[in-house]
Amino acid sequence: MNGTVNRDLHVVVLMGGWSAEREVSLSSGRGIVEALRERGWSNVTEIDMDRNVAQLITAVRPDVVFNALHGTPGEDGTVQGMLDLMQVPYTHSGLETSVIAIDKELTKKVLVPHGIRMPAGEMVESESLFAADPMARPYVLKPVNEGSSVGVAIVTADGNYGNPIGRDVPGPWHEFDELLAEPFIRGRELTVAVLNDEPLAVTELKPKAGFYDYAAKYTDGLTEHICPAQVPDEVARSMMDMAAKAHRLLGCKGASRSDFRWDDEAGEAGVYLLEVNTQPGMTPLSLVPEQARYRGIDYGELVERLIAEALEGRE
Repeated sequence: MNGTVNRDLHVVVLMGGWSAEREVSLSSGRGIVEALRERGWSNVTEIDMDRNVAQLITAVRPDVVFNALHGTPGEDGTVQGMLDLMQVPYTHSGLETSVIAIDKELTKKVLVPHGIRMPAGEMVESESLFAADPMARPYVLKPVNEGSSVGVAIVTADGNYGNPIGRDVPGPWHEFDELLAEPFIRGRELTVAVLNDEPLAVTELKPKAGFYDYAAKYTDGLTEHICPAQVPDEVARSMMDMAAKAHRLLGCKGASRSDFRWDDEAGEAGVYLLEVNTQPGMTPLSLVPEQARYRGIDYGELVERLIAEALEGRE
C-alpha cells in the first residue's frame, strides 16, 4: 500500500475522551491534525470525544475517522462498534479485534495456542492481595484492560508495598477489583511496531529510573529509545515474527505495537510477548512513528497510510 489517498476527503480526528490516557490521546490527535494540514488536507475536523460523540460525527458527515483515542472506550470496541453502525470507515482495528486485544487474558487465549510465548498469569481479587501473594515474588500486577502501563505494579521481595501488600499503600489494588498477576520476566524491555501487516523494527526501551511506566513512556527525557535494538539477529527476528503473527491472529488493521520482555540470559527462548496495542500512540515520543522513520516513512506519510488502509475497498 503506498498511502495515496484523495486529500479532498473529509477526515475527523477523534481524540481525547475520558480514559486514563486522555492527555496522550490529545497529543496524538493534535500531531495527526497538524500532519494532515501540512500535507494539503483542507477538510480536517477535530473532535474531543464526549458522550455526544455520535451526534457530533453525524453532524459533520466525515468520509473517514482517524481514531486517535487510547484506552476505553476508544480502544475496547465501543467506538468501533458505533462507527460500524454509522457505516463510517475508521483507522486501526475493528470491533472484534479491539474487544480481544484490550483484554490481556483474552489475548493470551488467542495467541498462546499458536505458539506465541507469553508469561503465565492468573486473575486475582485485589482484596486477596492484603492476605497473601498470589505467586512467588517478583511478580507483576496489572489491570486486564488498560494500556500504556496504567496501573502496573512490580512486587518484589524488598519492595515498599509491604509483605503482604499493605492496605494503606497506594497501588492498582485500590483502583481495580481484579488484577492480572504474572511472573516478572527479568531482562530487557523491547517493542515492535507492525504497519499494514509488516513488522518495522525492534526498539529497546531503557528507562533512566524505575521501569517503563506511564510517566517513562510519555515524559521527554525519562526513557532512552534504541532503534534498532542492539540484540542478536535471531532474537530480533523472533520478536518481529511474533509481532507480525500476533497482528494477523488478532485481525489487527493499520498499525499495532507488540511489547516484549527479553531475558537476555536465556537467548531466543527468553523472548516473551506481553501485550498487543491496537491503538498505539502517535505522539512525538511514540514508538510507531519512530520505527516508521527508521524505515524511511515520515510522520505525514504514516498518517496517510493508515487512512488509506481504512478506506481500502470503500471508495
